[in-house]
Formats: sequence, C-alpha cells, structure tokens
Amino acid sequence: MQLSTDRILTSHVGSLPRPQDLLDLLEAKETGEAVDPDAVSNRIKQAISDAVVAQIEAGIDIVNDGENSKTSYTLYVRDRLKGVGPKPPEKELPRTAQHRDLMDHPGMIERTARINQGMSWFDRAKPPAAIGPVSYGDRAPLATDLANLRAACDAQGVKEAFVNSASPGVLTKFVPDMHYGHEDSYIADLADAMAVEYEAIAEAGFILQIDAPDFGSARHNQYQDLDQAGFLKIAERNVAALNHATRNIAPDRMRMHICWGNYEGPHTHDIPFAALHPVVMKARPAGLLIEGANPAHAHEWEDIRRLGLPDDKVLLPGVIDTTTNFVENPRLIAQICR
Repeated sequence: MQLSTDRILTSHVGSLPRPQDLLDLLEAKETGEAVDPDAVSNRIKQAISDAVVAQIEAGIDIVNDGENSKTSYTLYVRDRLKGVGPKPPEKELPRTAQHRDLMDHPGMIERTARINQGMSWFDRAKPPAAIGPVSYGDRAPLATDLANLRAACDAQGVKEAFVNSASPGVLTKFVPDMHYGHEDSYIADLADAMAVEYEAIAEAGFILQIDAPDFGSARHNQYQDLDQAGFLKIAERNVAALNHATRNIAPDRMRMHICWGNYEGPHTHDIPFAALHPVVMKARPAGLLIEGANPAHAHEWEDIRRLGLPDDKVLLPGVIDTTTNFVENPRLIAQICR
C-alpha cells in the first residue's frame, strides 16, 4: 500500500457518478431489455478511462475504476457467483430491509423516496438470492474489469489503484439465503467463493478494497433486532470469514471500508466505532477507511486516539461528507486531518 511521509495521500471509497448514457445502457441491461453487448462493453471501457483521468485531475493519488461496470457495490455478484439466482417476489419487505433510524422518522422515508425518483429501474431489477450452493463461477466480468482499469492506469502512468469487492458479510444482506437455512454455513461458502475474486484482484497488482458495511450499517438494519452484544458476535463471525477469504493476500495489499450507510438520515441508531474497535482491529486488511466527516461520526477521532491503532494498521479517515450538498472549505479539511 502506497504511503507517504511528505504529504497526505488522497483516495476515495469507490463509487463515482456514472455518465448518463452509460446509466441508460446499464438500466436496459438490468431490466432485461435487449442491448448490444459490444456497445455496453465499449462504453464501460471508455467510462473507466475517463474516470481515471478525472480522478487524477482532481488530485486523487490512489484511484479506481469508479465502479462504472456495476449498478451496485453488492448486486454485481449475481453475474459472477454460482448458486445465485432471482429472488422470488415478496408481498412485503421485511422490517430489517429498512434502516431503524428512518423507521423512527417516517418523514425521512418519504423524503428519501422523493429524492430517489427517477431511479425506479433499480427497484424493477430482479434482486438476487442464494438458491443453491454458492461458489465462484464466471470470471470473465472480473477479468474485464481488471483489464480495463489496468489499461486506463497504464495510459496515465498511475502508480497505484484499488478495486472494490463486497465482503462476505454484506452479501448475506443483499443476496439473502434461500438455500442453506443457516447463516453461518452460508457465509462460510461466501468466503470461499469471494476468495477467488479477492486473490485475482491482488494478483493483478491492485489494492483490494473490501466494502464491509456489515460492521457498521448492518447493526441498524439487518441485525436491528439483536442487542449490541449479539451484533458484536455477528461481527466477530464476519471478521473470521473475511480473514479466511483473504488468508493468501498480504495485509498491506488490502484496505477495508466501514460505513454506517451512505444516506441522509438521523443516524440515531448507529453503533459507535468505539464498540466496534476491538473486533475491527482483528481484520487482516491493513488499511481502514472509516467515516469521519458527518455529524454522527466526526467526533470519533477522539475514540480512535484514545483506543489507538495497532502498528500494522493504517487509518484512511473520511474527511468529505457525501450526504450533504455543502462543499467543505479546504481549511476545514486541514483541521480534520490535524
């Protein structure tokens, strides 16, 4: 992992705005419309190239592909994992599908729905589920993503780039189990399956970023009915699964993103980072990307300073709040970094 003693290096957590024409193609593909595969592939390749250039121009040191080939940081696995298929329609979404803080404030749910108008295609796409034994299947989409990013980076002389991949734990939420009947068995197979993707990313020379909101936001949605002790047991299990899946990758070639949900809301039920600290520090990735700019978590730098970091961990604090339309003053960013 690239480090510096001269200045603070910059990066981000992954997903960048997609061009509208690419979104139109991805929407058509998601909803089952006939699309020209070559047109989609070519547009994705160009979008990734443009994204790398835009990141460099913005002063980003450690770039990625903007996740331009994906409509979601989790649902993409339905094109890669065996044993995953369409989820049968539900008459009513389970309560745990919604954030607990939003349920406490119904007006926020209505507001969020209004803001998201025009994105209904995402709701029309068939959500995936585990309908059989899960293993890694088609490696072509991953190989294409890696080749596109490598070409874009080489063209711009980029020293280091990262590639996002979903954690085993977060997939238990977005690809619900309809086969195993026991989440522990399911996550064990997810860990073995995703290890294929993790190792391919590392072998291609990229930093592997594990997207793991299962350590943050899952507390107030997926596992909101558990008490904190019960949730921390789930977190311990998920760390063990992640460590198993990454056992063949050097820790300094990995970083892990933890968040409490990238949405505008009260966040009154977010689990404190101090409670997560003992568990999260057991995870193998050396880099830790943690929210540090929004009003619900900006104060937690005090907890991190008090609790400390192991010598083998590197903190990559979030200093830009993506859930607000305010543009942070550079002086504020400098104050946060100090």
